[in-house]
Amino acid sequence: MTINDPATIAELRELYPLYEAALVNNDVETLTKMFWASPHAIRLGAGENLYGIDEIEAFRKSRPAVNLARRMVRLEIVTFGKDFGSVTLEFERDATGGVVRGRQSQVWVRLPEGWRIVSAHVSILR
Repeated sequence: MTINDPATIAELRELYPLYEAALVNNDVETLTKMFWASPHAIRLGAGENLYGIDEIEAFRKSRPAVNLARRMVRLEIVTFGKDFGSVTLEFERDATGGVVRGRQSQVWVRLPEGWRIVSAHVSILR
């Protein structure tokens, strides 16, 4: 198995900014499409645990579209073979009390329909 195949890294480097743009613009349709359309998809957020694409989509639709802008501090991509990758991000967000720092990790898998996030985790550093 090849670790960090340059072509596979390049594919995920091209896809990730689309996710980030959809996130900060609250583009629910794109965000939902980027996740695996399965009851096995998981997103553990800063204040919610979502199991399955239906819960993930419902959360996105009900989330207030305020204070979504954030700055990417560090983005790391590691791939295993041509169909599996991990994307890890450190980010900062401006808040009333100052700058909030957070982190996000995603597991991406190439499925027949294309690259999809199968598992994600977001946490805030306090």
